[in-house]
Amino acid sequence: MSEQIIARHWLALVAPKAAPALATSTVLILARIWNANGAEHSVGNAVLMAALSLAAAAAGACASVGRAGDPVIAGTAFATSGALAFGGVAGYADGLPLPLLLWVLATVVAYGLAARYWRTDRRERVAYERHTSARRDEHAHIERVEALRAGAQIEVARSGAAYAEQLAQALITRAALPGFDPQALETAGLPQLPTANHTLESE
Repeated sequence: MSEQIIARHWLALVAPKAAPALATSTVLILARIWNANGAEHSVGNAVLMAALSLAAAAAGACASVGRAGDPVIAGTAFATSGALAFGGVAGYADGLPLPLLLWVLATVVAYGLAARYWRTDRRERVAYERHTSARRDEHAHIERVEALRAGAQIEVARSGAAYAEQLAQALITRAALPGFDPQALETAGLPQLPTANHTLESE
């Protein structure tokens, strides 16, 4: 069985790997634009970002507690909290050294968290491919066995048909022989075939 091979574009392969760096870089760029437009040393803006960051962290903590906790919501809330804290500090601070240091730290943490999900996804994909391959091999084996069985049945039926045809030809040939006497067969104790009797009586 031939399978359709789909070649993924290189952008589709690179985009997930670049997503953490793009996210942290976007936050840094927006924070520095905000810094240039009046956020530098603005206590009100710093308090606002701190409050939003704490609220997002609290939402993540609530989403991760209990049996009904959703890890996706919790992860999203914690990521939002970190992005808000990073953006607040990068927008409030003077110069680039501190924002760049925070950007490096945030990028490393983002890749560390993403690597965990990538490993899980890779394990699940490998397990699925192995399961699919095993099922495909099992089905192929069953198909081969059924094909052999059907072929054997066809050969048996063909042999039976050939034997019946040869038997009928032998009966016709024997009945057409000159001097053929079915009574002599019965006298000699040989079995008489009904087909031959029916053929002779019809003549």
